[in-house]
Amino acid sequence: MNRAAAALTATLAASLLAAVPAQGQQYPNKPIRIVVPFAAGGTSDILARAIGPHVTAAWGQPVIVENRTGANGNVGADYVAKSAPDGSTLLLSDVGALAINPSVYTSMPFDPAKDFSPVVMVSYSPHVLAVHPSVPVGSVKELIAYAKANPGKLNFANSGTGGAPHLAGVEFAARTGVQWAYIPYKGGSAAVTDVIAGNANVLFNGMLATYPSVKSGRLKGLAVSSARRVPSAPELPTVAETLPGFETGSYQGVLAAAGTSRAVITKLNAELTRILNTDDMKEFLAKQGTEVRAGTPEALGAFIVNEKSRWAKVVKEAGVKAD
Repeated sequence: MNRAAAALTATLAASLLAAVPAQGQQYPNKPIRIVVPFAAGGTSDILARAIGPHVTAAWGQPVIVENRTGANGNVGADYVAKSAPDGSTLLLSDVGALAINPSVYTSMPFDPAKDFSPVVMVSYSPHVLAVHPSVPVGSVKELIAYAKANPGKLNFANSGTGGAPHLAGVEFAARTGVQWAYIPYKGGSAAVTDVIAGNANVLFNGMLATYPSVKSGRLKGLAVSSARRVPSAPELPTVAETLPGFETGSYQGVLAAAGTSRAVITKLNAELTRILNTDDMKEFLAKQGTEVRAGTPEALGAFIVNEKSRWAKVVKEAGVKAD
């Protein structure tokens, strides 16, 4: 090989190496974007902004939280599903919405069971059943009686058509015979804001995003949707004390695009599990009635499949459709 050919070969080799830097670098080698498919101030958003600084401290990479709202989480989820499968773009969402949406939307831009790589379940937060302070009820029984005596008078605010808070309201109405009008919003924080303003009357919504407004008196809390009372809110009974077996809530999880390497998923799972199980994080969440539910990627994947089956029947019987 002459000198010119050798020089050209060396140049080409250097160019090829420069074009694939990820092969020689350890994950993460660039900023991490956490996409929240709901508005700022909701459960997913609060969790993402609480977790982000811990990831930055551990790995030295900036974490950017980006809210991409619309279609009960489908807009943001679709963005992540179609992102590069390198672990730099993650979804933190109510995984119940991911599981429910295929039953609610006639056309889906992605398949929640095939187009994501589950990373880790983050938390469980029961829904709070709350009303505007002007609604003349102080318990679940009184709400049922008032709603039945005034059919169609109450407006039920929810985080989006077909979301877990919406279907909690649907299940509650089906079991009690109450009638109310459903008003969808672009996320739970917007629903809470409108009930506080008196533009809607009642809602189920994730405790993490809702309980602070109950404690401040801007909302009147009636119950929580967990199987047992929440230690941080002992004054709130469970809905199940009036309607046995009633249990709903906000299950939050982190997912990456399908095709993300097992090594990256394993590293993310380990670090996020460590962060979630720190005393500071567990205390922060517990004060808001939220439990850490970190587990394996496989456990999260199985949960999504099971939730899809569970809610498909409820959606069909109630005739809930978003389009």
